[in-house]
Amino acid sequence: MHLSRRGLLKAGAGGALAVAVPLAGTPHRAEAAGRLPEEALAAGLSAVTDAGMVGVFAEARDGGCRWRGASGLADVDTGRPMRHFFQHRVGSITKTFVATTLLQLVGEGRLALDAPIGRHLPQYAVDGVTVEMLLNHTSGIGDYDTVLFTSGEDVERHRYTTFTPDQLVRLGLAAPRTGTPGERFDYSNTNYILAGLLIERLTGRPATEEIDRRVIRPLRLTDTYFPGRRTRITGPHSAAYLPWYDGNLRDFNVTNMSWAWTAGALISTSADLNRFFRALLGGRLLRRAELARMRSTVPLVPEQPEAGGYGLGLYWLGLPGGPYWGHDGLVFGHSTISLHSPDGTRQVTLGSNVTHYAAPGAPDPIADATFAFLITALGGSSARTPGPVRARTVSPLPGGPALVHPLPPAAGRQTG
Repeated sequence: MHLSRRGLLKAGAGGALAVAVPLAGTPHRAEAAGRLPEEALAAGLSAVTDAGMVGVFAEARDGGCRWRGASGLADVDTGRPMRHFFQHRVGSITKTFVATTLLQLVGEGRLALDAPIGRHLPQYAVDGVTVEMLLNHTSGIGDYDTVLFTSGEDVERHRYTTFTPDQLVRLGLAAPRTGTPGERFDYSNTNYILAGLLIERLTGRPATEEIDRRVIRPLRLTDTYFPGRRTRITGPHSAAYLPWYDGNLRDFNVTNMSWAWTAGALISTSADLNRFFRALLGGRLLRRAELARMRSTVPLVPEQPEAGGYGLGLYWLGLPGGPYWGHDGLVFGHSTISLHSPDGTRQVTLGSNVTHYAAPGAPDPIADATFAFLITALGGSSARTPGPVRARTVSPLPGGPALVHPLPPAAGRQTG
């Protein structure tokens, strides 16, 4: 649920697959931009689908000015266009909501970040692991979803399976350790299942209800919710595509998200996510001390500390014009990234509807186009000029056969 961040650290924003789809006549939906570069944003979003993404939407903000747009298709079978207001499975952006809730409990004196997790969850005690290590991914605890999902068949097999948080934690604790506690950053969704269980132990209420009570409802995020065991997104939405072994796209938008729970099950919109991060970074959700702890980071890449750092459910990236704070999320078929200036006044959130794509290091025109759009929206400048669009070899999931999707040429794209 974090491939986009890795792509950005390689100077490109990930979360996309190059596929050939009919895009002619798919309109943009945009509002007046004010100080935002409306034409450049519209062209930038079109470039993402010109490069091969099926559908993409975004909202950019600069203070009181807002631009919203969409490009491409929500459904390749019906030709239904993407829309900027669609609800989307936002994956690991859930973690920022969870960390915010726990930090509110810290501010109330009900939790200490340096407390061992065994103090509150003795059945899951791991020597040396503290609450803070869960939230900044330095616990060394293994990632349960690397055990659950090793192939496309696993995704299909578990499409309607209901998992309990205890099952997920047990899988993670049984997985190989990624390091000693506090040693280094190593992303693990198990950390945030444990964080959800901490919320329940401390409040006596279901974690998703407590997050709704403390964060979602006070901010009036009317399109943001946890689906629970419901398999369908309740509002307007796009398909959620994975490239399948037969060379076609398979839609996973109907699925049971209990496997992600407080690590990544949230549904939201670009507008709601921008409102949430604006409130968070603007100090409306946390006291100054807790927000400072949230922003205290460990390097994402120890050998490259200037690239970015992970705090408590929040990271910063050293992109042109940055740093920018936020998070990304990736579940099967839906990818989202949400980045913001340190004060939350300059913002962009982007979602796309195909995931799990190329082998690392392969040429990625969609990543180039997405990166350029994000930097344009945030007011920076990118020296990168995307190369010519070309066919790409993609793999649907580890262990799957390679697929080749020829891409349509991008009109007006510069070569280089």
